[in-house]
Amino acid sequence: MTIVRQTLVYDGPGGPFEGVAAWDNAVEGRRPCVLVFPNVLGQKEADNLKAEALAGLGYVALAADLFGQGKRTTLQSEDRTRYMDELNADRGLLRDRLAAALAALTGLPQADPGRAAAIGFCFGGKCVLDMARAGLGILGGVTFHGVYDRPDYPNVSPIAAKLLLCHGWNDPISPPEAVVALANELTESGADWQLHAYGHAGHAFTDASRTDPGNIAYEPRADRRSWRAMADFFERLFA
Repeated sequence: MTIVRQTLVYDGPGGPFEGVAAWDNAVEGRRPCVLVFPNVLGQKEADNLKAEALAGLGYVALAADLFGQGKRTTLQSEDRTRYMDELNADRGLLRDRLAAALAALTGLPQADPGRAAAIGFCFGGKCVLDMARAGLGILGGVTFHGVYDRPDYPNVSPIAAKLLLCHGWNDPISPPEAVVALANELTESGADWQLHAYGHAGHAFTDASRTDPGNIAYEPRADRRSWRAMADFFERLFA
């Protein structure tokens, strides 16, 4: 196994954008491909490592940039939500940037454009859902401690992408009523969806840097179980 990491600059509305692609150079031919959507802080090393982990499972992955080249924040930034807020206020623009990221991924020579999927963390989970809602060309998607509010445009019906929702039950950002609302929405839209809810886990349960106590913190069991669930989901999705 030889994992290759490559910076990828691509065009899109409000761009350019800069992501990081990863694949196993020992695998020949085109293979399924997966977008990785980041949390509120934007594309960063943690997302690149997720892309490499997906490459280790046999996929081509792109840790996508949705904010624009050089537009990143940190947890210490007073305005750390500024770029996310802009996209939350214009879900049509977010949809178009998601489409641009998908085009960048499926344009890679190692990628099979007919077998694409997406994963996302926190705000990135909303991005996965919006791809499915908009009918963008993914076979399936996985959300990790996602954000579930609907966009201001109608869903395609039926939603064709299969969805796996990995959710910390104590998540204060997506409380039980938000989960029920999403379940009703996806059911009404004809989606094939499933929910894995993890007890004693809250928001950001996959983020090992979040060590403060409370319900926005790393939870290793939920992290491990959700990644395994994702791997099994993709194995079936791409079979």
